[in-house]
Amino acid sequence: MAIREIFFADDPRLRQQAKKIKDFGPKLKKLADDMLETMHAASGVGLAGPQIGVMQRIFVAEIPEDEDDPDSGKPFVLINPEFTKLSDDIEEGQEGCLSIPGWIGLVNRHTALEVKARTVTGKRIKLKATDFLARVFQHERDHLDGILFIDYITEKEKLWQVTPEDDEEDAFEE
Repeated sequence: MAIREIFFADDPRLRQQAKKIKDFGPKLKKLADDMLETMHAASGVGLAGPQIGVMQRIFVAEIPEDEDDPDSGKPFVLINPEFTKLSDDIEEGQEGCLSIPGWIGLVNRHTALEVKARTVTGKRIKLKATDFLARVFQHERDHLDGILFIDYITEKEKLWQVTPEDDEEDAFEE
């Protein structure tokens, strides 16, 4: 495994559409492992291919361990993810991004979703995600379409800069 460089918002690749993955094999497994290691090293909860310059439809996610959430503390690798259902309920919440360090914003997201995707071996999977995990999945899937969380912020008071000394306990970075 290897820690990859994370690209910042000014990199044009973050504004491009990622391509569907067709080849499933050892290289894809290594990419997924590298992405998880990179995400962990950066203290993030999600990372998408374009954030490390890989213009393919892959993202990884892992939310912090929480005894009330059975999906917490386990890694997810989604290849060619497609949302098949989004809840009607929308909630505003804090988001950050590993590609936009030092900034936090309030973004509206669906509180639950269903997604179909593939594993690194090409196996088809269907998952349900709620609350924080659903937010992370939506944020990461946006990266695959060249969308950053700041694109959703229309009021300047809903985006603010944070310093390392600030308490970021309620925010997350992907």
